[in-house]
Amino acid sequence: MDLETFTPASGRLEPRAALRSDAPSLDLNGTWRFRLSPTAGVPDDFARPDYDDTGWDDLPVPSHWVLQGHGAPAYTNVSFPIPIDPPHVPDENPTGDYRRAFDLPEGWTGGRLRFDGVESFARIWLNGHELGFTTGSRLPAEYDAAPYLRPGRNVLAVRVHQWSAATYLEDQDMWWLPGIFRDVTLTRSTADVFVHASYQDGRGTLSFEGTGTLSVPELGIDGLEPGAEITVDVEPWTAETPRLYEAVVTCPGETVRVRVGFRTISIVDGVLLANGRPLLLKGVNRHEFHPERGRAVPYETMREDVLLMKRHNVNAVRTSHYPPHPDFLDLCDELGLWVIDECDLETHGFGQVGWRANPTDDPRYADALLDRMRRMVERDKNHPSIIMWSLGNEAGVGRNLALMSAWTRDRDPSRPLHYEGDRSCEHTDVYSRMYASHAEVEAIGRREEDPLDDPELDARRRAMPFMQCEYAHAMGNGPGGLAEYQELFERYPRLAGGFIWEWIDHGLAHPTHEYAYGGDYGEPVHDGNFVIDGLVFPDRTPSPGLLDLKKVFEPVRFEFGDGVVRVVNHYGFTDLSHLRFTATVQAEGETIAEHPLDVPAAGGECKLPEPADGPNGERWLTVRAVLAEDLPWAPAGHEVAWGQALLARPEPREHVATEAFTHTGTGSGTGRAFRRGGELTVGGCVFDAATGRLVRLFGTEVEGPRLDLWRAPTDNDRAAGLEARWRALGLHRLTHRVDDISTGDGLTVRTRVAPADTDLGMVATYRWTFDGGLRLLLDIEPEGDWRDPIPRLGVTMSLPGPAVDRVTWFGLGPGEVYPDTGMAARVGRWSATVESMQTPYVYPQENGHRADVRWAELGGFRVSGEPVFGLTVRRWSALELAAARHRPDLVAGERVYVHLDLAHQGIGTATCGPGPLPAYDLRARRATLRVRFAQP
Repeated sequence: MDLETFTPASGRLEPRAALRSDAPSLDLNGTWRFRLSPTAGVPDDFARPDYDDTGWDDLPVPSHWVLQGHGAPAYTNVSFPIPIDPPHVPDENPTGDYRRAFDLPEGWTGGRLRFDGVESFARIWLNGHELGFTTGSRLPAEYDAAPYLRPGRNVLAVRVHQWSAATYLEDQDMWWLPGIFRDVTLTRSTADVFVHASYQDGRGTLSFEGTGTLSVPELGIDGLEPGAEITVDVEPWTAETPRLYEAVVTCPGETVRVRVGFRTISIVDGVLLANGRPLLLKGVNRHEFHPERGRAVPYETMREDVLLMKRHNVNAVRTSHYPPHPDFLDLCDELGLWVIDECDLETHGFGQVGWRANPTDDPRYADALLDRMRRMVERDKNHPSIIMWSLGNEAGVGRNLALMSAWTRDRDPSRPLHYEGDRSCEHTDVYSRMYASHAEVEAIGRREEDPLDDPELDARRRAMPFMQCEYAHAMGNGPGGLAEYQELFERYPRLAGGFIWEWIDHGLAHPTHEYAYGGDYGEPVHDGNFVIDGLVFPDRTPSPGLLDLKKVFEPVRFEFGDGVVRVVNHYGFTDLSHLRFTATVQAEGETIAEHPLDVPAAGGECKLPEPADGPNGERWLTVRAVLAEDLPWAPAGHEVAWGQALLARPEPREHVATEAFTHTGTGSGTGRAFRRGGELTVGGCVFDAATGRLVRLFGTEVEGPRLDLWRAPTDNDRAAGLEARWRALGLHRLTHRVDDISTGDGLTVRTRVAPADTDLGMVATYRWTFDGGLRLLLDIEPEGDWRDPIPRLGVTMSLPGPAVDRVTWFGLGPGEVYPDTGMAARVGRWSATVESMQTPYVYPQENGHRADVRWAELGGFRVSGEPVFGLTVRRWSALELAAARHRPDLVAGERVYVHLDLAHQGIGTATCGPGPLPAYDLRARRATLRVRFAQP
């Protein structure tokens, strides 16, 4: 068989809908016999029923052979792992041969063999008879098995080649994982049904294409004929209210069930509408991924994904960049997510050769591209959750897009078409972009974007809704700028929202690295940890980015006034009657009062309870919206939204120094300063008299604090070029010079901090006083022309490892916060072990910073801000963190490193997209850090 054929298949039956049928079926998943060969030129005698495969291995189906000990996976984002020479492929072509013997139930006749997903080229034999071949890895293929089935024992043989001409259509940003990775079934179902269910003003219109008759008992519909139309009173389907009606289609020889959702998607005056109302997509891009199973994702994991999305206020998903397992779409119908279903097409690597020979514009590939579009639409056409068809992703432009678009419009005019890769939007109904900056998004919202050269196309595009099919790249620490994007989406009606890139880190479970990324399997061509770019970690633990996204996507907002709170409904299709509201008052993070709030279903202004008596301290009011009752996606009490307002802040106390640092006695009283040898001591705090450095703090040995400008670079720092500039400047290797030490009304130490080979520096003046606690006033003044943002501005100190096990603080928490992230953090009293204060990014980087800390208790002392500071506590230094490449590289040492910060550089989303907004750039400037150390 010629693997370099442009023909997408042979022997395959026409595509049809994925349906729930009562026709008999036989599950052929399970243990198959398997043999891997390094090349494609292997005899096909293995397809004979009597072939002896006793020397072969066992392999589970569905699975990927490279995750079962046969070969190794490889990751690329854009690059092809084979030469770009379509349709040719290398001789080195891993080829997997599969065999499965099964017994046909007694009395069984007829049937179809259905393969839901095989990567990338499969030939199929049944009892030695070749049924044909198929390509299109994430799409189903069916074959007529009836002529070759036998009573009793049957043998199914499949040969899967990793590389073929079809590989050039499947250059999605993901691991290359060959094999039979979705279900294999023998079914006697032959039905195909296309249900049309629209909605307008409380009425639903229903019709269908197919054979037989359709009934919806709940609606009193019985025996509806194909092509007939009926209009009845219904409740609409939306992602917020996923109302489904069970339809039964009685077909010749079988009965199929279809869950019908009545909804209409339209575009009016450049605004995307669902059921006549504006639709704002709060979405994520989702690859199919499991850390042990790759794209062979279990149903339970798919359900977990949808539940996590719903619980974090996500309302939409783009199936990047191929149709998912059909069970996932069933879950979206049931639990409620808007879906953009994307064709299994990406040719991104051709961009690296100037798009020469791009299949999107190659007429020889026309049938293959149209075949992929047809199979997606036909399989998924009955899902109410699907609101758009996408022609593919990052496949350039070309004549084949017109073929795909024209066929899809004719087959299903009810759904708009999406494709981002053509800025002219010639074949689409929405204007879609990736990673447009905030400024550009705002210009598009105003319809003031740069014009196209073709006035007709430009006018057509300006009349379209705009969405970001990818934005806010969630790689490592970040993304930043979420709140600013959301504000724009909500301000301009033309902006239909967008989809965060992406849902999950694609870290493969690894015995040494914990999770592997590109290059960890020795791939000659790879894109490193660019595959670690999700809102959830590989084990599906939410990252700080997902928690921030939940806050940004909240469907309820709170506006506080004098004694009142205004509750604003940001749902698109429902009121607030399913929520319960509470108001909690805390003083210094301790709850002193809690009251229910009576909020009207439409939202509005509510009177807050009178201030409660209680302890003094900073008082905060927190209003929460939680589910009043269990819903299919979360239990009662699940928090949907929250808001905070400051009620009272005590006047800061004036601390007066009670001890100077000039006493020369030899006593050891805690309230008296004295000098002994080379040390200066006051109140249990000891300084080196020669350097002015603090060496013991209330009995705990310390190093520092010293001015520090370095942080372990984030993925975004690297992508923005900041890490390279910081390292070139030498900010990771600062030198410290003491210029002056003086005593009097305290201890003053003037230093200059600078990297080698530059005239840039920072003058850092430490002023220590003692008032029963130890106060530090650190003045920082830059010298020279600091042109680039700096990583951070603060001090670092270290303590013996056992000195700090748990940290308790009052400030923002419980998770990390950076200048343009941390929307999920709220003011409160928090406590965590040092270990749990680390954010376990798969690729280690700056993490764990707590912001606006008023005070923190660290073992034997408390540090208080005047007024606030940033806090990070780790069992490894920033240099050790920066040197690590995988989580296991970080090993707790003998010391704990404490960072007390004035400011950090913003995070941004430069791994793909813009860096931090200018407001979040940290520039070298005069600054003062004020903190006080005391015994708790």
